[in-house]
Amino acid sequence: MSKAAGSATDRVDSALSRLESMVEERLQAEADRANDLAKRLDRLERQHDELKKVAMEVEGRLERAMEYIRSLLAADQK
Repeated sequence: MSKAAGSATDRVDSALSRLESMVEERLQAEADRANDLAKRLDRLERQHDELKKVAMEVEGRLERAMEYIRSLLAADQK
């Protein structure tokens, strides 16, 4: 192989090596980002479940309060 061909091969190998490193870094960054998003989604889903429980409790209390008010109004009208 000629000196020029060897030099070109070395440059191509070097460029491919740098490209592989860049791709690996990008993949790692995207994997880290995906993990962070998964953790955030999990936290938001737990918060959503907690808020649903609170909303159901509040709804029940409001219904009981409305029934009590209705019974007071009915008793007042008699």
